[in-house]
Amino acid sequence: MKKICSILILTLLSTLALTAVSLAEEKGPAEIVLKSTVDPAAKAKPAFFPHAVHQGSLKCADCHHGKSDDGKQAPYAEGMKIGKCESCHNKTAGMTKKLETFKNASHELCKGCHKKLTTEGKKAGPTKCNGCHKKDLK
Repeated sequence: MKKICSILILTLLSTLALTAVSLAEEKGPAEIVLKSTVDPAAKAKPAFFPHAVHQGSLKCADCHHGKSDDGKQAPYAEGMKIGKCESCHNKTAGMTKKLETFKNASHELCKGCHKKLTTEGKKAGPTKCNGCHKKDLK
């Protein structure tokens, strides 16, 4: 009887652990190195992005969105597949200059948010180049 209880408890704990790992993976990696591949700058500058830190204070929809069937921006919905930003934010997509590349769209979103938070007197991330673009990133 003890053996059966032990097996059941181990099975339950294993299932819970696997579920927790699965849910954590769905939120994406904790840290990301962002870099442009479609419209790279003359001297490409990868950027460090602490994804998990942002997940602690923002909703997914604060940064992520999709594309509707007519090619317009669609708001993020829970469970939506997160595609590559460059699939739309590239020079052939016909967007405004501030959104036409992954670099420009990222700077608009990230630096814009950080500057807004600073203006509101709140703790914010970097707004200067070396705050994200670390020398040792590849």
